[in-house]
Amino acid sequence: MTNYQETLSSTDFVNELIVETTSINHVEIIENVIDSLEQDDSAMVSRTPEGGYLWKFKYGSVEVFVQLNGTNDEDTITVWSSVLKLPAKDEPKLMRHLLEMNCSSTFEARFGIIENQVVVISTRTLAEISPGEVSRLITIVATIADNNDEALQSEFGAA
Repeated sequence: MTNYQETLSSTDFVNELIVETTSINHVEIIENVIDSLEQDDSAMVSRTPEGGYLWKFKYGSVEVFVQLNGTNDEDTITVWSSVLKLPAKDEPKLMRHLLEMNCSSTFEARFGIIENQVVVISTRTLAEISPGEVSRLITIVATIADNNDEALQSEFGAA
């Protein structure tokens, strides 16, 4: 009996593994993560003329946005969710509170301000990103936003 199995040298095997792991489909991974998190069939996606994507979905009491501005290593994935509209009551106290939370409880995400809204946000380049990291970024932003939006609005929301 003849064995026709192809045997790869260790160098060829490593090169093949590198190609397999570096050619992940970021769009498919993002959509799978959103599919596992979104509620009420709320997920929507739009594609930009430049080849980017923007997703929006509902998670708990917040809307979460995921932007992919391309699929090359130098492109980025950005995930954000608004938790409080500005102006707010006692903004100095709010800013101190957000800075303290940034230091102690936001992991790879952070609180910031975009267009007069306090957001939870995380950005990462696609270079060497794994599917697990993509899932973690989206999940962390969604969870931190959902866990903090109502308390922030209650304490600091506009009168």
